[in-house]
Amino acid sequence: MKISSAYIHIPFCQQICHYCDFTKFFYNERLADEYLEALEKEINTYIPGEKANVRTIFVGGGTPTAVNHKQLEKLLQMIDEHFDISGCEEYTFEANPGDLDQEKVRLLKAYGVDRISLGVQVFDDEMLEKIGRVHKVKDVYTNIDRLLQAGLSNISIDLMYALPGQTVKDFEKTIDEALQFDLPHYSSYSLQIEPKTVFYQRYKKGKLSKAKEDDEAEMYELLQQKLTKAGAIQYEISNFAKPGFESKHNLTYWNNEYYFGIGAGAHGYLPGKRTINIRPLPAYVKKAFDDGKPILHEEPIGLKEQLEEEMFLGLRKSKGVSKELFREKYGKTLTDVFGRKLTDLKNRELIAEDSENIRLTPKGRILGNEVFQEFLLDE
Repeated sequence: MKISSAYIHIPFCQQICHYCDFTKFFYNERLADEYLEALEKEINTYIPGEKANVRTIFVGGGTPTAVNHKQLEKLLQMIDEHFDISGCEEYTFEANPGDLDQEKVRLLKAYGVDRISLGVQVFDDEMLEKIGRVHKVKDVYTNIDRLLQAGLSNISIDLMYALPGQTVKDFEKTIDEALQFDLPHYSSYSLQIEPKTVFYQRYKKGKLSKAKEDDEAEMYELLQQKLTKAGAIQYEISNFAKPGFESKHNLTYWNNEYYFGIGAGAHGYLPGKRTINIRPLPAYVKKAFDDGKPILHEEPIGLKEQLEEEMFLGLRKSKGVSKELFREKYGKTLTDVFGRKLTDLKNRELIAEDSENIRLTPKGRILGNEVFQEFLLDE
């Protein structure tokens, strides 16, 4: 199985959001220049010669569009020099509303970017400020209009729910406003309070309350109902798309396929191993300059781990895990490997089975982590 995708991490942000635990640093022009040079050293290690043929490229962050125009063009040129953009099925850049001026949009379009993922989160200026975002709702309208005028119509927006102080009615307003754009793709995630974030510190001090579980469940159900009614298909636990606009890059992860992970803190999946890169910026830059291999940790992935991950990841998709593809990849049937576990989960109404696939039931989606644990294999 070839390496079918590339994830490239740009860790810079103009503002650090209160909930974010990704690898990120305040934007600094000098540091960004150094980082891009280090990034190219790492790319050269993976792709030293001819351009790599990958199906998808995803440039995430941080905020890739937080860099200045000159740096953005350098990044785009770097990607163009090492990857065959003409053969790429999907080329995504993450962006924050307000970052995309006309020149940045022009550059993205000129270098073949064909999909934009906008971190909108909520359509509420007061809530945006509370969660540490710097954009305003009006910036979403301005940037979407600018992208459409440039011919970049394959736009996805991220929404968040179960935020501190957010009511079900608040989230319903956000969904309704988001749907007015009639975009091809929507992602939505509940707030997770992660260590080393502003929200985590506040939560530990008793200054932040989590949303009630019933409210969170009601928000998720509302999300499913409204997007389905609007013609979007829920193809994964947190993702909805018009037919044909499912994120090909994210499907790389859920189909358990190989991908490069490039940049500070990036995760990759290569034949026989998963990799995690160094997170701290100075350490990443130094190691990349030293030998082009800024890897913090490599985890060997044998057959046991592949089988487990096939289920953990594949069951996130609404279609679930294909019986035929499983047999083609591993030379065994799902029943051969997981027969007793499948029977038990079906009896508990957590998974459903037809002639082609194994998938989570609505009840199983709510208890997803509990289901996934059942597919851990004994040594």
